[in-house]
Amino acid sequence: MSKRTNYPLPNTVVASKVAPQGRLSLKDAIALIVGVVIGAGIFETPSLVAANVESPTMALFVWLLGGAMSLIGALCYAELATAYPHVGGNYHYLMRAFGKNWAFLFAWARMTVIQTGSIALLAFMFGDYISQLWRLGDYSPSIYAAGVIVIFTVVNIIGIQQGKSTQKWLTVATILGLVLVIIAGLVFTPPPVVSAAPTSQGNFGLAMVFVLLSYGGWNEAAYISAELQNTRRNMVRSLLWSIGIITAIYLLINIAYIAGLGLSGMAQQEAVATSLMRRAFGEPGAVFISLLVAVATLGGINATIFTGARSNYALGQDFALFSFMGDWRNRSSTPTKAMLVQSAITLFLVLLGTLTRKGFETMVDYTAPVFWFFFLLSGVSLLMLRVREPHVFRPFRVPFYPLTPILFCLISGYLLYSSLAYTGVGALAGVAVVLAGVPLLFLANHRQS
Repeated sequence: MSKRTNYPLPNTVVASKVAPQGRLSLKDAIALIVGVVIGAGIFETPSLVAANVESPTMALFVWLLGGAMSLIGALCYAELATAYPHVGGNYHYLMRAFGKNWAFLFAWARMTVIQTGSIALLAFMFGDYISQLWRLGDYSPSIYAAGVIVIFTVVNIIGIQQGKSTQKWLTVATILGLVLVIIAGLVFTPPPVVSAAPTSQGNFGLAMVFVLLSYGGWNEAAYISAELQNTRRNMVRSLLWSIGIITAIYLLINIAYIAGLGLSGMAQQEAVATSLMRRAFGEPGAVFISLLVAVATLGGINATIFTGARSNYALGQDFALFSFMGDWRNRSSTPTKAMLVQSAITLFLVLLGTLTRKGFETMVDYTAPVFWFFFLLSGVSLLMLRVREPHVFRPFRVPFYPLTPILFCLISGYLLYSSLAYTGVGALAGVAVVLAGVPLLFLANHRQS
């Protein structure tokens, strides 16, 4: 077996002698991954999926297929993360495969669009749901959104122990809440009134778009590879366990929705979980689901803040222009300055969403095309690194190579096309912000030449 080779990267700036340490256990990793993925999507997208399938069996099949597709991507990421454990995750893979320019643009996109937009999106969803219980005036959702961003940034700056402990409790609370929703649908909800079969023939492709959006986020595992204990073993295990848990929950909760509302009933609801709980327990059930969605979004926010700042830190390590973000606090084991920058940009996006008065929709449009473009490049990087660096030790090799990574790239390409086809002006804004990083790239290269 060949020894592992670490190839030097160009123009590296060492901003801090303190480096990330292995302080995350397998349970911590699973809690982070599950927390990122099971946000509020599962409370919203099942009705959209139901409207685009022809039968309950097909509805459950697309959710199972979404889990299988996520597993394909996870296997690709498992190889990359175990062969190249690095706090920068995708940033590091793109650096090795395509060079520093593409890596810079990815880190810029993640800092200004992908991760910050995702945090803002989840924060707006939290604000929307919690405002149904305690409203704070005309801008209540935005006030709540800004508040949780500040609070969870502070929690993670205090230390990694506080961040991961918070994540464990939020993930456990979310899963327990979903179990109660499943029980409500299967046990306490009266049989649905039989209605006419939907007249639409369905749109399988669109249904898969919504399903895969609900599965999105497992790739954040790449950003904790440098901090995960026994990375070679636990990275693969954390991805497999997380996707297994998520797929099981998604299937069971859709079975509960179908049992309690029927497929036609699901398709007619904007808030399918709220409708199910209201049928089971009346208004107290609706209040419960609002609280559960709020808890789920908090878990997503905390996990996304935790992983997001890691790529900012990696950018600061490699480019002098952003060296102020390349400091790692040993006592708290956190990239404090990188988190502060992330928080400031996210708060600006909350302000942007507030001005457009469509916070959640704006953030979806803003992030989706950029996310799927770089997701596609990450899949291509696996293929390129197999050819370019054949002697690097790979503790885990993706099965059925090269078919598996090629399939992953095709899936990502399809989602990129779909995100461009179904999004609005916000998508153009996201692309424009990424392109605005090109002049900064020239400036960064000039300063390091």
